[in-house]
Formats: sequence, C-alpha cells, structure tokens
Amino acid sequence: MTMSSAFTASLSVAQRAAYGKDARTRASRSAHGWFEADRARTDPIEVIQRQSATRLPELVPIRYGRMLESPFRFYRGAAAIMASDLGRPPNTGLAVQLCGDAHLLNFRLLASPERHLVFDLNDFDETLAGPFEWDVKRLAASFAIAGRESGFSADEQNGTVRTCVKAYRRRMREFAGMNTLDIWYAQDDADRLRELMASSMDKESRRRTAEAAAKARTRTHLQAFGKLTRVTPEGRRIAPDPPLITPLRDLLADPAGEGQGRELQHVLDGYVRTLSSERRHLLRHFHVVDMARKVVGVGSVGTRCWIVLLLGRDDTDPLLLQAKEAQESVLSAQLGGDRYDNQGRRVVSGQRLIQTTSDIFLGWTHVAGLDGRERDFYVRQLRDWKGIARPETMDPGLLRLFARLCGASLARAHARSGDPVAIAAYLGGSDRFDRAIAEFAQSYADQNERDFEALGVAARTGRIHAETL
Repeated sequence: MTMSSAFTASLSVAQRAAYGKDARTRASRSAHGWFEADRARTDPIEVIQRQSATRLPELVPIRYGRMLESPFRFYRGAAAIMASDLGRPPNTGLAVQLCGDAHLLNFRLLASPERHLVFDLNDFDETLAGPFEWDVKRLAASFAIAGRESGFSADEQNGTVRTCVKAYRRRMREFAGMNTLDIWYAQDDADRLRELMASSMDKESRRRTAEAAAKARTRTHLQAFGKLTRVTPEGRRIAPDPPLITPLRDLLADPAGEGQGRELQHVLDGYVRTLSSERRHLLRHFHVVDMARKVVGVGSVGTRCWIVLLLGRDDTDPLLLQAKEAQESVLSAQLGGDRYDNQGRRVVSGQRLIQTTSDIFLGWTHVAGLDGRERDFYVRQLRDWKGIARPETMDPGLLRLFARLCGASLARAHARSGDPVAIAAYLGGSDRFDRAIAEFAQSYADQNERDFEALGVAARTGRIHAETL
C-alpha cells in the first residue's frame, strides 16, 4: 500500500518525518538488498510474449532482435519483467509519481520551452504512482549492468551505484528542508549541472561534458527535418527506410494501409483538443504534409508509433510530431491500475508532474481502430535538443559522475510528486540504504543476465523469432 503526498500535506513536518521513519517497519532499508528469484516467478519469456501479443506482429521480431544484442539492451526492453519482480517484496508505502522505467538512458539533456538546456527524465510510457524505491532500484541496476558491459571491476560497479544512490539520498534531504514552491521550481539547468560537477570533474571530463552539451543543442527539429525528409516532385516528404520508417503513402498500397491512414487522422483530430488554446492557435500555423510509421526504442518496438511532418510558412519552416501508442503501464498489475481511463493522458500527466519543463506540444488522444480495438496515444515533438548518454564510451570516473547526476535528478522528480520529508526521514543520514541498493543492483544484474540467456535459448529453439537489422 502506498501513501500519497496529499495525505502528508495535512501533517506537520515532524509527523511527516515520523511517518517516514515508521516505513522502516514495513520495509527496512537493509531489506532492499539481495534479489533472488523464487519458484513462483513468472517465466520472463512469457512476460515478454504477453506484451508482444498487443503489438504489430511484423515488428515484434525486431524487438526481440534488439533485446538480444546485449544484456543492457535486454534490460531496456524488460521493464515488465522487473515490475513483476519489484512487486513481490514488501515496499515502503512512500508514494511518488514513478517514471516506471528509470534506467540511465532515460536521463538526458533536453530543451526547456525557454530554450535553456536542462538535464531531466525523458521517457514516461510506464509512469504510475508507486513506492519511490522502485525507480531507484531500476536506475541502480542499469548502472551495474552498464558497468559490466564496459568491463569495469565489481568495486567500480558498486562505486558507481553507491554514488548514484548517495546523490539521490542527499538531494532528497535537501528538498526536505525546502519550501514547497522552491521544490517545484527547482531544475537541473546548465548552471546547476556545473555546480554539481565542479568538485569532481577533471579536465577531460569537463571537455567531454561541454561537447555533449554542444551536440545536444544541434539535435534540433531542424536537424531531424534534414535527416528524416527529402525533396520530391510533390514537395518535402518523409524519406522511407523500411521497416524502421515506412511512409503512410507506402502503407496505403495495401488495404490495411488505408485504414491506418484514417485512424491516424482521428489521432491528430483528437489530440488537438487536448492542447491549451494558445497552443492550438500556434499549431494552426502549420499544415500536415506527410506521415510515416516509425520503429522506436527497444521496449516500445511493435507499438504503433507515427511521425507527422507539418510545415509552416514554407518548406524551411517544419514541425515534426510523434504520435505514440500508450498501453497500460507495466506497473499496473503490481499497483492495481490507475485513475486514468486514457493511457495517453496517464503518460502526459505523469510527464508534467515529473519533468520541470515539458514539451509545449504534449497532448493525448483516443481512437477506435478499424480492427475494433480501442487505442490511446500521446503526442509530442520528435526531437528538441536531446543529448543522449553513451555509457559504453565512459571510463569508470565519468560513469560515476553521470550516476551522480541521474541520482540527483531522480530525487528532484520524486520530490515534486511525493513527500520529500517522509522519504528523507526513511533514508536517513547513513549509507545503509546506499549499500543495500548496491547489493540489489549486483544480484539483479545477475538475474538480468540469466533472463537474457533465456531469451537467446528461446530464439535458438524457435520459441520466438528474432530479426536483426
């Protein structure tokens, strides 16, 4: 059972802190340590296959192929497996709006509406209210797995994880002493990042960080426009790259394609109604010229995802939107569902609650498909100043620094939606929680490798069909 921050808001600070400390009786800090699968654990391949049953069948083999590239790629696609594992042990009951898939690649540099570079969470497909430690564990395990793939020693892996959790714990304690509005306005902009990193960065790390920020500023909608489109006799159109990018005009060559086109138009019509009036006004300055189906990510492969090309005053004034199918969160089976009847709205509401600055074109919609299935979608800009980490290029020191940034950023996200006083009191001033999560991360990395191997066996024996592009 989890407790919302709305409940603790009626309590005094001392009462909130006492509630946080009492949570140790439900789940002690050391109890978050070692993970060991029990006999009742669901077959991980079955978990993945159940997800695949609701996806486009022609794209599912691509998902399996991507997950088989490495244990870390597998982990990215295995959020449902981990959700099932996290739901078994007792939890703290200290609720926040969870990201639901808080692995390290879902933290990145982004552009705020004011055109400032910020560091924040980026993926909210699985967002749902739940115990704060679930996000911490998913993030921690991702660093252990990434460290293994880079050949780091066990001490280096543990040092990275403990740095991440320590940053989370210390920043949550900072938020516990702040006023409510100050917490809400807090963000990790360029100045904050320099402050966080100044004490621990050498010359090479500063150079690489500056390069990452500069590169993020080049990853604009204009860069995506140049990469994803081409000039045709009919005008600017999305360039095909099947099966990863398939323009709607190519899908319309078969009977099902025409239905997909009508379905997508319904998606856009419904989406516009969820925008505020000034953003609807802004969007009216653009008109749709092309659409394409796009394969995205690892865990999302097979869900319906569209990119939409809109133009403003001429062919040099583009807007690229992404309309992505929103299915039920992988956490819902463990947490008992949520209050939203539209999964796209769940994603958008969660993102707005967690992120300090969200995309101005963020919205959602619902459509009844020609196959009789009801589907929810959320819509956002395709790319806007996104800088993505590359852990495989980081040495132990730089990965540890990145872990510190991620841990601090996750604490900020959780403090916005949860009760930082109660969570900070639960965590305490010692490193007991840090050490327990480091132990969990290593044992779960072991389990992840076993699950990865099981998927490989399933592919070799024909239980699943994987395709590598």
